[in-house]
Amino acid sequence: MSLIEIKNLKHVYSEGLPFEKIALNNVNLKIEENEFIGLIGHTGSGKSTLIQHLNGLLKPSSGEIIVDNIKIEKDTKDLTELRRKIGLVFQYPEYQLFEETVEKDIAFGPNNLSLDDAEVSTRVRNAMESVGLDYERYKDASPFELSGGLKRRVAIAGVLAMNPKVLILDEPTAGLDPRGRDEILGEIVNIHKNSNMTVVLVSHSMEDIANIAQRIIVMDSGNAVLDGAPREIFKQEDKLKSIGLGIPQVTSLMHELKKRGLDINENAITIEEAKISLEKYLRGKKNA
Repeated sequence: MSLIEIKNLKHVYSEGLPFEKIALNNVNLKIEENEFIGLIGHTGSGKSTLIQHLNGLLKPSSGEIIVDNIKIEKDTKDLTELRRKIGLVFQYPEYQLFEETVEKDIAFGPNNLSLDDAEVSTRVRNAMESVGLDYERYKDASPFELSGGLKRRVAIAGVLAMNPKVLILDEPTAGLDPRGRDEILGEIVNIHKNSNMTVVLVSHSMEDIANIAQRIIVMDSGNAVLDGAPREIFKQEDKLKSIGLGIPQVTSLMHELKKRGLDINENAITIEEAKISLEKYLRGKKNA
């Protein structure tokens, strides 16, 4: 059985009112354990609404979601166990930091689970390690005095300390400089690699998704319109452009070079793949 199964999910904002809006319309998806999924779509496509259903912040207008044998429907009341399984990191999560030290902020969630002090301490240490924060160096620091990238790590660690089975990140690199972006993405990749956690990454960056996701789900007008491996998704350039999305810049470049007659891999989706293909082409020209 899949870890997450979404069946005929529909969500309507302001249902029955003049400003009624269908945000999700008959979405059907399955997500397996330990997958790394990139969720993409233009603004208003339904991706944020979708992820907020996975931990019960929003409930279906119709349809259902099953998360690790927990069923969520329109009338579901108790969402406590669900929220222990699904960790959701919003955009700019550092705005939710509030404790006087990094350690206390990360420990807030575990403390609310009535765990003993030793277990809370272990979770805090492990969570900080997972996001590349040295415990002794940062535990007593004020989170408000840290850089933007470090604040982001503290916020993510606070979610990880809850030991979720699924980690959902909504634009986790928004507002960061290139170095901070690369560091955060690297930590997310390591979290997935070193745990059994399923990761769902929402992003507008086709480059980031191409580099790290194993599977891409494309949302448009409240529907999951494409679902597959990154290489297969980015082959569908015309379809993506028709819904307001693009392909990685390096893939676009390779397509153009192919049109100009170069014998290269036009479906390269990362810089490294493009580099290998171009070097092979140049070696062939040199030896011809």
